[in-house]
Formats: sequence, C-alpha cells, structure tokens
Amino acid sequence: MRLAILVFCALLATLARAEDPRTLMWADLVPKGATAENPFAKLGRDPLTWLSDVAAIRDRRAKGDKTLTADDDAKERSLVQRLAQDGHDVEALLETRRQTTARNRAQARLLVSTLDGVLVRLPGYVLPLEVTGRKVTEFLLVPWVGACIHTPPPANQIVHVKTDTAFELSGLFMPVWVTGRLSAAATKQALYLVDGASDIDIGYTVKSARVEAYRP
Repeated sequence: MRLAILVFCALLATLARAEDPRTLMWADLVPKGATAENPFAKLGRDPLTWLSDVAAIRDRRAKGDKTLTADDDAKERSLVQRLAQDGHDVEALLETRRQTTARNRAQARLLVSTLDGVLVRLPGYVLPLEVTGRKVTEFLLVPWVGACIHTPPPANQIVHVKTDTAFELSGLFMPVWVTGRLSAAATKQALYLVDGASDIDIGYTVKSARVEAYRP
C-alpha cells in the first residue's frame, strides 16, 4: 500500500512538472533556417537609400498615384543616373529587391508547429485591441516598442492574446509576461490606431492567458 502511494505521488509530481510553462524568447517562434535574407548588406548607405527612393516612386506610379509630380520624375531619373555612375545595374537591383521581399514575406509566415498546444511563458509589449477604460482583455503581444501598422513585425513575431480576466494597462506598449497555451496558426487581425488602420498577419494565438507585469 505504501509503495502504491509513493508511486501515485511520484506520478502526480511528474504531471505537475509536465504542465510547467515553457519560457520562450521571440527567436524561439522562428523556425530554424527561416532568417530574413539581406542581399544589400554591402551596397552602402547612399546607394541603398537611392534604390529605396526609386522603388518607392515606381511603386506609387504602378498603383496609379495621382499625387506624383514632375519633381518626382526628375528625382527618379537623377537617382537612377547616380546608381549607374556608381556601377550598379538598377533594374537588376530592383528585381533582386522584389524577389527578396517576396521570399522574406513568405519566410515571415513560417511557424514552429511543434509549439502548437504547448503551455508557454513569453515576454513582450502590449498593443491593445479591446480596452474599457484602462482595462484590457485582448491585445497583440509584440517584440519591440513601437511595432504598429507602419512597422509591423513578421507574422511569426506577433501573438494575439485574449484573457479571461481584464488587466489594467499602465501605458501603450506596456511590458508584460504572458502565460498560456500557444496556438500556431496563421490569422489576420484588424488593427485601428489614430494614424490609420490595417489588417495584420499574425502567426500565434494564446487564449485564456495570464498576464503579469514584466520583471526580468
């Protein structure tokens, strides 16, 4: 009888340990080998800026932007000339930029499927979605202060969090620890801020989460 009790207690202890949350960092949410590629790392600051400006003007033109002016056209021609004088093939660089952007976007949606259903604990910053007064029940957990619709992190670096109990928000991008069971499945979330609105790609979700103020 005593042996049976000891075995039962040991089993309970094992089950309890199995439910301890796994502490994650943001790098843990990115599959190995899915790091973003930067083929322009050695291009130089000025050429990179010129290339970005040319791409921006051409993107606006392709979208039928009626605000483009003759000055924009002149700027594009001047920058293309500067790049050519520096020995750069502008069209080849723009094609590389297009391919790299598409590839990096695809990689940004890759998730760590083995984390699906795992009880986790993850630090981050709160970008609220549902607020009543200063009470929050739904938010996006993001890895850096300032992540918003203009500078969204990759989908695998955003967690959509819902809580059963509201917590008090001390300020935008409040640092917290989130504990809950992680779901690895792509979703979209409409995000509304004073400077605009957009649908955000999200890689992970935690429901019935426990939220605590961040302490290292």
